[in-house]
Amino acid sequence: MCGRFVATSPPDQIAAYFGAEIAVETLGENFNVAPTHDVYGVVAPKGGDADSTPRLEAFHWGLIPSWAKDRKIASRMINARSETLAEKPAFKGLFKKKRLLIPMDGFYEWKVGTAVGPLTAKGKPAKQPMFIHRSDDEPLAVAGLWSAWKDTDAPPDENGVPRWLHSATVVTTAANETMAPVHDRMPVLVPRSRWVEWLDPGNDDIESLSTLFDMSADRSLEMYPVSTDVNSVRNNTPELIDEIDPLSPASTSLF
Repeated sequence: MCGRFVATSPPDQIAAYFGAEIAVETLGENFNVAPTHDVYGVVAPKGGDADSTPRLEAFHWGLIPSWAKDRKIASRMINARSETLAEKPAFKGLFKKKRLLIPMDGFYEWKVGTAVGPLTAKGKPAKQPMFIHRSDDEPLAVAGLWSAWKDTDAPPDENGVPRWLHSATVVTTAANETMAPVHDRMPVLVPRSRWVEWLDPGNDDIESLSTLFDMSADRSLEMYPVSTDVNSVRNNTPELIDEIDPLSPASTSLF
């Protein structure tokens, strides 16, 4: 799965990297992005013209389907399994028409420790957070789906028009060789050569799109251990992505 990530680049830098136009105010640096936070997303331009410039917008992380009664469902829909996108009612329509790319500097995953490392209060090996990023430090272009939901919690605008909340989920797949020692799942990373294909709402070739979900040949990632301070969403500082010695008690504050 993907439950925390890092997004620190300003919107102008992200837009330049993805060749997108900015349609969002800055969300600020976030070294500990968690579910229900707002995140950047690159989507097809309005009108769906694949040859036009994509847009950089803001999305609530945690999908809220158009039929949801309230936003509570979002916390349970931060990830979507690639294997069932074409089957699950909440995802199959979005898979055909509402795909996006979620820019990330990297993401966190928790690896079960060993008996020689720090222990929890119950005497079990602690889970060691790892920071996973591209070895060339380029941004990750993570596959996602998005939805528009009539926000029943927000008052209408000055013209009486209901407000819409855009939300997103991260598409995950089976872990590749790099990720397998840490977790059995990982985000789907879309290569630059296929960004247009993934974003194009006119492209409903599910068979072709599904070939993106095989990450077995990807060798772009590397990882290292970081402080367990990342376990708390209250912590949000650059030090969270500093590499640490997991066997050093001074580098770990267990929760």
